[in-house]
Amino acid sequence: MMRFIKKLFFVLTLLSGISMLAYSQSNLVSWKIASEASGDKTFDIKITASIAPGWHMYDLGPYENGPNATTFIFTLPNGVTKVGEISSIEKPIKVDDPMFGMVIGYYKKSVTFVQKVKLAVPKATVEVMVEWMTCDDTSCTPPDDHTMKIELQAPFLASEVQNATAQEAPGLTQEESDEIAAVSSPDSEVQMSAPERATRGGSLWAMIIEAILWGFAALLTPCVFPMVPMTVSFFIKGSEDKARGRFRAIMYGVFIVLLYTVPIAAIIIITRLVGGDAVTADIFNWLATHWLPNILFFLVFMAFAASFFGAFEIVMPSKLVNKSDQQASKRQGLGGVFFLALTLVLVSFSCTGPIVGTVLIKSTAGEFWTPIITMLAFSLAFALPFMIFALFPSLLSNIPQSGGWLNSVKVVLGFIEVALGFKFLSVADQVYHWGLLDREIYLAIWIVCFTLLGFYLLGKLKFKHDSDLQHIGVFRLVLAIASFSFVVYMIPGMWGAPLKGLSGYLPPISTQDFVIPTDGSRTTQTEAASTYTVKYGDFLKLPHGLSGFFDLEEAQAHAEKVSKPVFVDFTGHGCVNCREMEARVWSDPRVLEILKRDYVICALYADDKKQVPEENWVTNDNGKVLKTLGKINSHFALTRYGVNAQPYYVLEDNNGRQLVEPRGYNLDVESFIQWLEEGVKAYKSREQH
Repeated sequence: MMRFIKKLFFVLTLLSGISMLAYSQSNLVSWKIASEASGDKTFDIKITASIAPGWHMYDLGPYENGPNATTFIFTLPNGVTKVGEISSIEKPIKVDDPMFGMVIGYYKKSVTFVQKVKLAVPKATVEVMVEWMTCDDTSCTPPDDHTMKIELQAPFLASEVQNATAQEAPGLTQEESDEIAAVSSPDSEVQMSAPERATRGGSLWAMIIEAILWGFAALLTPCVFPMVPMTVSFFIKGSEDKARGRFRAIMYGVFIVLLYTVPIAAIIIITRLVGGDAVTADIFNWLATHWLPNILFFLVFMAFAASFFGAFEIVMPSKLVNKSDQQASKRQGLGGVFFLALTLVLVSFSCTGPIVGTVLIKSTAGEFWTPIITMLAFSLAFALPFMIFALFPSLLSNIPQSGGWLNSVKVVLGFIEVALGFKFLSVADQVYHWGLLDREIYLAIWIVCFTLLGFYLLGKLKFKHDSDLQHIGVFRLVLAIASFSFVVYMIPGMWGAPLKGLSGYLPPISTQDFVIPTDGSRTTQTEAASTYTVKYGDFLKLPHGLSGFFDLEEAQAHAEKVSKPVFVDFTGHGCVNCREMEARVWSDPRVLEILKRDYVICALYADDKKQVPEENWVTNDNGKVLKTLGKINSHFALTRYGVNAQPYYVLEDNNGRQLVEPRGYNLDVESFIQWLEEGVKAYKSREQH
């Protein structure tokens, strides 16, 4: 009887194993494969596994003397290369497995794996073989495998394909080369469906949401925030008539939206008709970095500050005021509202320009309505706070419109106007290398300005329109404490402290004459700079004492000599986000170590006004000769990478081939380090092959 039971148990176990094996082959895991365009000639191959309930599949591992990790084997044809390694979107569940004596990871329900690849041919078929193992709470199935294929297709310009063919796919056959030439011929036309365009350009709704967030965030930038007191001061005077005040405030918001959206739409239409994308870039670059608008904005801010201090009252000529009063009931004073909105849009463009430039670039990829819609979303979010600021004083008509409290507010705003107005002078100074506002001079102005503000709040300074201050209120005391605390925070910056919280407002630390380094030895920024002479190195410097280049060809030649990849930094003197990246991310010791040890750095300034020697001039597609370093670098970024915003970081080998996907403004230090390490790994892998 016992022998019969044992035989029966063995048969049942065998049948259970056979049924489990059959079940695993068909039902435990199902696979799907898809592709999505992710950038310039790059695709994300997405492989999704759907796992049966009650079962789990191991992650990518690898596990030595452990379970069979999920593995992928890609068969890539000529002209297709992997960018980085495969990874999963979902994070695996990690457990300490006592049976294997190690921490292992697994997935339940579903998981999507992503492998980025780059194409040097118009189309190609990639084959993927996946091997995996599934388990439940009591047992595991034998390893299983599945093979899938996906076709990738992307239209390229003829010149791009030829360059890619020569540099990235030297093993192409003559037949494949002929196919490239046929597809990329000027007579060939590639039609893209709407879903394909949506995939290529990204989700429209995602871009709209991003534009809205940028619109709200723009309020805190140094170019935009100073307009808040101007708005409040302007609309306080017209808040007696509530209905009229509300109408003017609403029209203020409408004018802001129209001033952003209508010119952008017109420029996009003209650009598409004329075909001059570089002309569009030049217009925005001029407005954000040229000395004339920046000096004009600086003088406007100083004039407002002087007015707030009581030097004079900014009023319209009496004849114009009388005429305006006569037309007030008819026109509701919209002329002044319009010009205030125009001032806001123009003044804010130094900070919003990079955002606007990024949106505009979408128009060059065949997305006609996308940039207009996203710009509308941005301007609506940008205008909303100002419309609320304009409405607020009209709702407070019962509060006295004059007196000591109002003059105190104006004086405080005057100090803020002085401090923030120097941002525009600093941009012009950096772009044209005047040497007027080095970092320590800029900081000295701010330190004095906010020190005087603190003394004013304590009643130690008094302007002619101020009332006698009998005592210090709690709110006024809090503001004074905040002002003096801010001064104490800034003082170490005079000796080279990074002041990361102000990185976007201050000139780069490379302009500072004296810095106390972290090792305790005293040195100057000049002594800590590049150890070799480089082109344009006499007027350009890298932050944190880094050594590098400012000409890509020179950087690539040096990279070939030292066998290192190139870190290309598209930056600008007036780029607020660039300074934040350098102060918050580059300053991390781990980032600095990788940049110094593993990369050849090349900083390309897109707004520098220095005229280069004639042999370095560039003629664009419209026949215009580009003579300044900034225009040449901006043209290069636009034509090669399709970008007109900074910062923009690219990791390349010495032949200009990208190693990983480029990267923009992102203050996540850990992801930046991972990105740099992936670039080094991709470079070493390419060198070995």
